[in-house]
Amino acid sequence: MPTAEALEQRIAELRTQVRRAAGSGDRTAARRLRAELRTAEAEWDAAVLGTPGPAVPPRQQSGAVPVREHVHRALTLLSVPAAPKLVLAVHEAFFSGDLVAARLTSLRRDEERSFRAAPYARPYYICAALTTDLLAPARGLLAVSTWPAAQRMVGPLSPRVDLLTAATRLARHLADHGDTAAGQRVLWQLAVSIPGATDGTAIDPDVVLAAAERELEVHREDDIQQRADAAERAQRQLADPAAQLFGTRLAVAGRRRNEA
Repeated sequence: MPTAEALEQRIAELRTQVRRAAGSGDRTAARRLRAELRTAEAEWDAAVLGTPGPAVPPRQQSGAVPVREHVHRALTLLSVPAAPKLVLAVHEAFFSGDLVAARLTSLRRDEERSFRAAPYARPYYICAALTTDLLAPARGLLAVSTWPAAQRMVGPLSPRVDLLTAATRLARHLADHGDTAAGQRVLWQLAVSIPGATDGTAIDPDVVLAAAERELEVHREDDIQQRADAAERAQRQLADPAAQLFGTRLAVAGRRRNEA
């Protein structure tokens, strides 16, 4: 298997080639190169992390599926902390089953109550994204407890990085599984703020992917470092496992930061 360094170089080259192909309008080449890019990224995951990347849950009939599972599916597809409005839009566009906005209102509170009553009794919890400065719950953002701590942090650059990341995830999903009107609407909502992602009248997942990746290269490294630093600090300062998932009161977090 190639080394991690060689794979990183290959990934960078493929991303450049995907952008060029998409920019020139060669969708066939863009799709082929993107498939090669996904393979290289999977090999990098295996070489560095020892495990493949997270699988996206397939669209399926849900019956009486609990609301937490609906939310988990949508967040897994996005792979970033998200507001209930985006979670609802993604669920409606890509998954089956009823999910009503009112049912999300108390979800995080119910999940925290369940965790405190029986820690780690469930395979995952819908938890809070935490701010990098105060380690407090980020207002209105949902995350998944099984994500690495850094992935659940939200810093100054994170809203933009997460929007771009979500756009790449949805663009890849649409390109791989076929465009749908509902899926294109959600992707459009994210893509309109990305330079070069749309021409104002139509949307192409390949073009969105290339444009989002271009901008991600500008912000990604700084955001990763900020999140990693905050995750390390949370591990030191938040002894309570529930606080690491659901945050702590602002006054408590501020006091512990000053003590550190």
